[in-house]
Amino acid sequence: MKKSIHTLTLLILVAGLLLTSCVSNKKFMASEARGVKLQKENALALNKLNESNMLLMDVENEKEIMQQKNEMMQKEYATIQKNLMMRSSESKMTIAEQARRLNDLQNIIDAQTEITTRLKNSIGNALKNYKTDELNVYMLNGNVHVSLAEKLLFKSGSDVVDSKGKAALKSLATVLNSSEDFTVAIVGHTDDVPIKTKIFEDNWDLSTARATSIVRILTIDNGFDSSRITASGKSEFHPISANSSTEGRADNRRTEVILSPDLQEIYKLLYQ
Repeated sequence: MKKSIHTLTLLILVAGLLLTSCVSNKKFMASEARGVKLQKENALALNKLNESNMLLMDVENEKEIMQQKNEMMQKEYATIQKNLMMRSSESKMTIAEQARRLNDLQNIIDAQTEITTRLKNSIGNALKNYKTDELNVYMLNGNVHVSLAEKLLFKSGSDVVDSKGKAALKSLATVLNSSEDFTVAIVGHTDDVPIKTKIFEDNWDLSTARATSIVRILTIDNGFDSSRITASGKSEFHPISANSSTEGRADNRRTEVILSPDLQEIYKLLYQ
């Protein structure tokens, strides 16, 4: 009987130890779970704190940028105000000056128009013995044009000026040499009939060569100032008549002498 009581007591003690051990393990596991949870919550809080710090830094940077832009805008505004005040002051000071300049400009234009008209009339008188199908003198865009037909100057396909053409250019040079108020451009033109010879590759060559021949006659033979004259060719690309007829092609085979007034005085007045 005592042995049975002893055994029972021992079993109760073992059961108590086992129960205590199980309770401790459960508490440990629960505590460990709470620790892991706290670590996760702590990590999440740290991430949020870092994000907040980054946002704060961005806000600070944007604030600094806005301050810099504001300072720049204030400087630009001050500069604009200063310029406006200066311009306003200048405009008030120069109303009378502007009126004087406009009056001077009109006087120069009137004088140039008078000189140009007089020159055109002088050239017309010097060349009055030539027929209208040989040459024509007219005004266009403030310039004097002397249009010389091919039949007056050249044989077909040639850039050699014949004697009648040289006589006309000599009469023209006499008038040109009497005035220093103009520059001269010689421009050659052809019809649209293609040309290709040993001398001329195409109509560009022919029109330019004819213009150059006239420049040489005016300068070398008749003493016109070489620094005031240029030569160019426009081939068939600036016709004055349709190339569909014989008469139209004849009109287009021409060389133009264009006299342009010297505008230096006008430029000086405008930009001084």
